[in-house]
Amino acid sequence: MSHAEHENPRQNVTFPATDAAGADHAHGYLAVPAAGRGPGVVVVQEWWGLTDHVVAIVDRLAAEGFVALAPDLYGGRTTHDAAEAMTFLRELPPERAARDLAGAVSYLEGHEAVTSGTVGAVGFCMGGAFVLSLAAQQGGRIGAAVPWYGLPADETDFSRLTAPVLGHYGESDASIPVEAVHATAERIRAQSGVEPELHVYPAGHAFYNDERPEAYDRASAELAWERTTGFLRRHLS
Repeated sequence: MSHAEHENPRQNVTFPATDAAGADHAHGYLAVPAAGRGPGVVVVQEWWGLTDHVVAIVDRLAAEGFVALAPDLYGGRTTHDAAEAMTFLRELPPERAARDLAGAVSYLEGHEAVTSGTVGAVGFCMGGAFVLSLAAQQGGRIGAAVPWYGLPADETDFSRLTAPVLGHYGESDASIPVEAVHATAERIRAQSGVEPELHVYPAGHAFYNDERPEAYDRASAELAWERTTGFLRRHLS
């Protein structure tokens, strides 16, 4: 099934994403730095879809010198309604998301503007969970993994993960308890040997999302952003 069934004006690039059924394509939003070249980073959306907020994150990474790509995992659909977002998430087959994200990694690997030998992955909420799953699935193709307030399923196999991990979580996040964050970190450590770098902020869930004033925490958001860009620069070369 093509993702072109819903048009999203934020989409500006199409790339191959192959699954067991054969070749297909995915769409997304790509931004290249003013210098024309830089390390490659996949940005994984929240459960709201490829929204203006996600586009702004991609643009901000490009302004920091990265070639950033956000795949449109919902095929053009976006929402600001939590019930509808839950429906979109439930209708997203995990294998299709994995295919589209792997396709985004391949696209950046082959892009003439990308200077890094590996690709970074940054994701928020649902996207944070997908970042850790992607790093586990793709092994050495992912050079840095940065989940923001998201955790994958407990049964995720981290044995192939080699990327350094930087995680950002809120201490008052009711949906992602700090205990669950530490339990996931322990599984990563035990299965892969990677020691995750975790930061817990005096904030709740989605503290980077300035489209949601009830959640946004500017001080935590800016500190986590500074840590993220520094981490990506250190590990993507």
